[in-house]
Amino acid sequence: MAEFFYEYGMFFLKALTFVVAFGLILMAIVAAATRSSGGGGGAGREGRITIKNYNEKLEDLQDALSFSLLEPEQQKEAEKEKKTERKAEKKLAKAAAKKARKQRGKGETIVVEEKKPRLYVLDFDGDIRASEVEKLRREITAVLTTATPEDEILVRLESGGGMVTSYGLAASQLDRIRDKKIPLTICVDKVAASGGYMMACVADKVVAAPFAVLGSIGVVAQIPNFHRLLKELNIDFELLTAGKYKRTLTVFGENTDEGRDKFLEDIERIHGQFKAYVGERRPKLDIEEVATGEIWSGQDTLDLHLADELSTSDQYLIDACEAREVLILTYKEKKSLADRFSFGIQNVIDNVLLKWFDRLLKSRYTIG
Repeated sequence: MAEFFYEYGMFFLKALTFVVAFGLILMAIVAAATRSSGGGGGAGREGRITIKNYNEKLEDLQDALSFSLLEPEQQKEAEKEKKTERKAEKKLAKAAAKKARKQRGKGETIVVEEKKPRLYVLDFDGDIRASEVEKLRREITAVLTTATPEDEILVRLESGGGMVTSYGLAASQLDRIRDKKIPLTICVDKVAASGGYMMACVADKVVAAPFAVLGSIGVVAQIPNFHRLLKELNIDFELLTAGKYKRTLTVFGENTDEGRDKFLEDIERIHGQFKAYVGERRPKLDIEEVATGEIWSGQDTLDLHLADELSTSDQYLIDACEAREVLILTYKEKKSLADRFSFGIQNVIDNVLLKWFDRLLKSRYTIG
């Protein structure tokens, strides 16, 4: 029986190796074909912004519940009245737009009906590479063309962090909103840690769900080293560099204490920049107390000034509908078949890695 499981395990590993290798080869072919056809990773293709009115969505939910409580005949009558009302509203809006176009054509002053200030809602679901940065920058650019300081921008943020450069760029995109003096709110329902909190700290107000995890203001780097294995196999590895610290730690070479010290020095420098960035944007918090790599949730996030309010993003949007027109924006890029295929393979690889990482976290933080 043991021999059977051994042979089955070896077969499974060989099959998995073949699948991964085949996938990587296909990715390389697709990437080469995309470059040769001028695709260039989608930089030249334009997408589109879609807008959904949350007030109308909430109103539809309320109507659906109210109508379901009526008798069948009453329900039909109520639905009919609602359709008539909606039709009249659209007709008035169309007439107002037509009148404004005529006034503009004659050079007359356009009288604009006073409207509610707006709440623009964006979503950022961060992975290790912060892949949604391109989507975020397009959405922010679109919003900044119309938003005013009387409006508000809300970002529903979920991220456990990742690459420093990628999350630094994502946080810089949010800084564009801050620079325009438009109120920015970040809502965290699950997690905003490390690079995720680097983004969250930019906001004028951070709203966290009671059990959302915030913090992890630190820097981590892990590098495997196969030098001893190569040495046992009598395999030489040569790494040629110009510049004393071009490579401090390597995967296959023999690492030195000097290289480790320099690598640690680089990490500490990045950590210092991270602390300065958070401290400047959240002056009330004690940066030395929270920049330890630890995470917090609930009341602790308020006591440490990592967050300003405990609530869910759902409740925040519902409350905002009373005073604001709530618009949910999403940028969708037009992707070629080659891009979708390549991105799909990358997602499969990322998901495998993230699932194991998630299992590791769950083994540390579980209830029951």
